[in-house]
Amino acid sequence: MSKTINDDSLANVMEKIEEILNENPGPIEGINVVYQFEISGDEEALYQLQLGDSKAKVLIGSELKADCTLKLSFANFRLFLLGKLNGTMAFMTGKLKMNGDIGKALKLESLLQQYNMKDHLS
Repeated sequence: MSKTINDDSLANVMEKIEEILNENPGPIEGINVVYQFEISGDEEALYQLQLGDSKAKVLIGSELKADCTLKLSFANFRLFLLGKLNGTMAFMTGKLKMNGDIGKALKLESLLQQYNMKDHLS
């Protein structure tokens, strides 16, 4: 991959997330959750990351009721994926707004760390 996450569109980043998770389904085994991302800033869109049956599916829009909704700018979303923005600190400083199950939000951050997203996206 010659492009970095900073050069990629939001759609491409979301596609890569789905691909990375499905290449190694071990960490998402037994997890059934719907994360919704309301992204603002340079690019704006609503995406869902649906985890279930050891598979990840990324969709545009809100097909299912989300267990956890994360609202943040595309710039902060990039930093979050790369592990350069701590979710708790982002929430406390207003860079991240969250609705729903906070436990599932915390689980997302630990999942992303297991996948070393920075190695795949930077």
